[in-house]
Amino acid sequence: MPTISKKGQLMPESPIRKLVPYAEDAIKKGKHIYHLNIGQPDIKTPEVALQAVRDNSVEILSYSRSEGSETYRKKLANYYSGHNINVSHKDIVVTTGASEAIAFIFGSIMDVDDEVIICEPFYANYIAFATAASVKVVPIVSKIEDNFALPAIEEFEKLITPKTKAIMICNPGNPTGCLYSEKEIKQLADIVKRNDLFLISDEVYREFTYDGSSHYSILELEDLDEHTIMIDSVSKRYSMCGARVGCLVTKNETIRHTVLKFAQARLSPPTYAQIASEAALQTPSSYFEEVKNKYLNRRNTLITELNKIDDVKVVTPMGAFYCIVELPVKDADHFAQWLLESFDVDNETVMVAPASGFYSTPNIGKNQIRIAYVLNRRSLVKAVNIIKEALKVYKN
Repeated sequence: MPTISKKGQLMPESPIRKLVPYAEDAIKKGKHIYHLNIGQPDIKTPEVALQAVRDNSVEILSYSRSEGSETYRKKLANYYSGHNINVSHKDIVVTTGASEAIAFIFGSIMDVDDEVIICEPFYANYIAFATAASVKVVPIVSKIEDNFALPAIEEFEKLITPKTKAIMICNPGNPTGCLYSEKEIKQLADIVKRNDLFLISDEVYREFTYDGSSHYSILELEDLDEHTIMIDSVSKRYSMCGARVGCLVTKNETIRHTVLKFAQARLSPPTYAQIASEAALQTPSSYFEEVKNKYLNRRNTLITELNKIDDVKVVTPMGAFYCIVELPVKDADHFAQWLLESFDVDNETVMVAPASGFYSTPNIGKNQIRIAYVLNRRSLVKAVNIIKEALKVYKN
């Protein structure tokens, strides 16, 4: 029979979604599941975005421009100016989620077998997009013992080869919740400039920083316009994951021109979703203050409860709404499946994301999970208690 491609065989399963069949079976058995596995906030989407779709006067749902509607991009540029990011709407290409932005970037700046250096653990789909583009991810490990801080710049230097085209970061980080400082970003700027590389930054969690810390964008860097590419999305900022609207922002005209060719091949980003996303930019700052406080309280609750469990290790995240948790188990993949198949407390159980899928280095993160603290505090307390009770009876 005909065979599938090697690329198809190499394409990884999502560590976040691969346990869904086991969760569905658990639900059929009448179990309630606390979903800590996926970054789907329970925060309400701003009403202004939803109302814009309800009230629109569109009579023909036509294509938008391949780079996204001009009115939306102009309002986006204005939004960025409020974050000390001075760009024009011409520097922005709207994409179908940040996912498409990553795919377009990899396709635009890298050829087959070129390399991109990424700090791990990292968002699992980076591997998928690299595989689709026949690009090699070169991991540089950040460790839980070091609070997942940016590895020493000397370690980056050791990994650079003639095939290296870019360094990629997620800031604030998924899955670690780490937040890179202005000093660390400037260190990366220095290395990409000296080695003539691109610096790609996934900044979709920009609004969510805690404990008085603030986000520093790569687009705030001076004299690095030809090297920097930012990725963004409405998914987490406005709790609009289903809109599938993201963008990439760069002042490098050659990159934009190349990306636009990919964008033209898929015609245009979704029209209704752009209407909602444009309206979402009217969301008042009070919305973010309220949401940040909610996540901060959830983070504090989660970390407090996890620290009550013997032999569990966790770092307090400084941004986003995730953390990596190290468990006293040998195989967190098996533990996560076992939770769904074989364990409950009062007919309730927990779904987590095994962290091994967020690493590309073999056999790292096998005893770790990622938790998304996107549930209310009461649910988080219950979920952590289930994990605590499960660890008492689980056999490695």
